[in-house]
This record gives sequence, structure tokens and C-alpha cells, in this order.
Amino acid sequence: MHENENARKSSSHFTPRNSKPKWDDRGLGNTCRFENGKMFFGGDPFDQFQNGGMDGGPGGSSSNADTTKLYETLGVNKSADAKEIKKAYRKLAVVHHPDKGGDEHKFKEINAAYEILSDPEQRAKYDRYGLEGLEGGAGGSGGHEDLFSMFFGGGRGGRRSSGPKRGEDVNHPLQVSLEDLYNGKMVKMAVSRQVLDGEPKMCTNCSGSGAVVELRQIAIGMVQQVRRKCPACTGEGYMAPKKRQREVLEVLIEKGMKNEAKIVFRNKADEKPNMEAGHVNFVIQQKPHPLFKRKGADLLITKTISLNEALCGFEWRITHLDNREIIIKSRSGEIIKAEKDNKTPFVKIVQGEGMPSHGNPFVKGDLYVLFTVEFPEDGDLKPDQIDMLRKILPGASMAIEYDPEVAEVAHLELGDVKNFGKGGVANHDRAYDSDEGGEGGSQQVQCQQS
Repeated sequence: MHENENARKSSSHFTPRNSKPKWDDRGLGNTCRFENGKMFFGGDPFDQFQNGGMDGGPGGSSSNADTTKLYETLGVNKSADAKEIKKAYRKLAVVHHPDKGGDEHKFKEINAAYEILSDPEQRAKYDRYGLEGLEGGAGGSGGHEDLFSMFFGGGRGGRRSSGPKRGEDVNHPLQVSLEDLYNGKMVKMAVSRQVLDGEPKMCTNCSGSGAVVELRQIAIGMVQQVRRKCPACTGEGYMAPKKRQREVLEVLIEKGMKNEAKIVFRNKADEKPNMEAGHVNFVIQQKPHPLFKRKGADLLITKTISLNEALCGFEWRITHLDNREIIIKSRSGEIIKAEKDNKTPFVKIVQGEGMPSHGNPFVKGDLYVLFTVEFPEDGDLKPDQIDMLRKILPGASMAIEYDPEVAEVAHLELGDVKNFGKGGVANHDRAYDSDEGGEGGSQQVQCQQS
């Protein structure tokens, strides 16, 4: 017999002496219960005590929940502090590590137990509700069902109580400049949320299930059973007076935070009866910067220089994100090319002048400078300047001796490599043939086989 049913039979608080709880014949897993001499179908009779501290609900620890298994796995008492838990974990991990001949399943149990008990919030939920109260599981598992399978060899079949559910999270985009992400900043954000203003009471329309079942006739002699959200409590199962509350949150933008990073304020979303409030997340939206482009912890700027600067040297001033003035200057004899030998853009870096790393702002990325060399336009150089450059610059073109009566001189025109292969008369001939149509074009010859 189901363990919850045993509990109901053994307690006169929930069932009158001369009545027995029955399973709902609709197969919804609900029970009938009595309140003030009236019979109610659906819901769990333990739900009415959830806020009164009785066992089995989020208001108190579950009497059926196992809250000692994880401590037994690590071989510590429930009163052990974080240091003792860590010490026990390290000792067991060395002994049971698969690389040292240990049992892999036992090693996974030890890891999962440590990850839960080393987290104060997860440990508090476990001490109160057992593995059932752990939202989303731990230790890389796929949820509390996987934890039950790990520690107890399978799920606890049938309907079982769970830890407190959590409401929906609320995401707020937060526009942040690159300067603020570089230097860090504290901003104050006002949020308005819905809070409970009284004791929650079970919805009598759905008996706390949050859903109602309706019968709809779809044909003669055919009835469809439809389950929909309870309109009285909007699917929450409980009802309580509510009010709006305004609160100012101090949002800390840490140095080096990335785009789309979340700053989480736990349980600051709307409150709902019989549920934990969801989280308020401020999502970083990095604003574009007129000078710097960012990728990870590195910054990039593009710089166009003249041919003179590329050959003879350059220097220019930039104002960094922390308002430092930096002079970027080429070394003596340094040549900036139009592109690298492998036809990629020519890039230089200033080490350590990128973004601070999130979590360790003392380690910074690099500042990349992507160069574009601007060549003179036709006619910009005068003949005497050309003669002077020919004498100064290495690799000057040598004059060729030729007979103008025999050799032909060809000059270059501006072209596009995309048109390579499209020249000549071949294309012209194809266009001509297609223009002829059916009459003047090629004739189709049909061969008849006798």
C-alpha cells in the first residue's frame, strides 16, 4: 500500500473515525478528504497544513524524507561543519577513485553527496525535505529522480511529496557601457513585484490542485474529459491577498563581466502562495563602443595609416576605457604591411591592455590593432617625388630596353577579380544564339526509326 495512504489511515486528524479515504476513480491520483463534515475530492489532505509547520509540506520537514543518506555516504554526522565535510570527501575520494581501483558508482555517490552538502542552500533544503526537495538535482545529475536512482536504486514509485516549487524568474535587460564593464560599477534599480499580504488558503474550487476537470460532449454518447487551469486561483492551488511592493536593488556590475551575463537576485520575483518566489535576473546588454570592439577579454581597434607612416613610423594617442592616455608608437625601422604573407589582415598587439578577466581583474587581455595602409591616389605624386622615391626605396624597377617599332606597350585599367573567366567572345556568342529564338536559332532534328 502507498506510504501516504498509510499515513492517512493512521491519523485521525485527517480522516474521520468511521470513514476511509478512497482513491479518485478518475485516475488522477487524488484522494477524498473531509473538512468540517464536508467531503472534498482531489488534492492532498496534507496540503492544508503546509503553512502551519506540519510534516509533509514546505512549511516543515517531511517525516517520510530521508535526510541522513548523504551524511552516511560521507561518514559524517548531520552536525558536521563545512570543514569536516570537505575533509571526509577528500579522504573518500582518494580511496574510491576509479583510477585507483575504486568503485565508480560509489565514487559518483561521494561526489554527489559532497556537492549537495558543501552548498549551504542545497544542504538546508536536503535537511528539510530530503532528496525530494533538491530542485534540479546536483552533481551533474538530471534531477532528483536521478539522485534517488543513485542512492536508493530507483525512484520512489507512486505519488510522492516534493520540495517547494519556485515561481517564474523575471529577466530585466540592463544596458551597460564598455567603460562600466572595464571599471565596474554599482547601479540602483527599482523593481516592483507582487507580494502576499496575508495567510494563503487552499482554493476550494480545485482543492489545491490548481486544475479543474470538465466534461464536454463531443458527440452523441461521447464525452471528453478536459483538464484546465483553475479560473479561481489561476492555477496556483492557493489563494491569498496580494499587494504591490517597490524595492530598490543595488546591482553590482563586476569588472570583466561579459555580454548576456546574469546578475541574480534570489527570490525577488512575484510571490505566489505555497511556492518560493522566483529570481530577478538583470541581463547584461553591452553597448557598442565607437573605438573598441570586444571579444572575450581582448579589445580591438582599427587604424588606417598612410604609406609614409607605414614605412617611416607613426604615433597616435588613444584614451583607454579607464581614461588613461596611451601613446601608441612604432619602433625604429618597424614596417607596417598592407597584409600578412598569408593574405590575412596585418595585426599588432599591445599586451595587457585589454579587458580585465571576470573573477580575476588583475589578469587582462590584449589590445589588438588592425592596420589598413592607405596608398596615394593616381596623380598625388609629382614626377620629382617619384624620382626621389625611386632612388630611396629598395627594389626599384629597372628600365627595359625595347624597340617601339616591334614591341607593343600596354597600360593597365582598373579591374575586378570577380569578372575573371567572363571575358572573350564565348559569352557574346551564347547571348547571340539565345536571342535568335526558334526561327533563326538552331533547328532540332528528329530521327525516326523504322
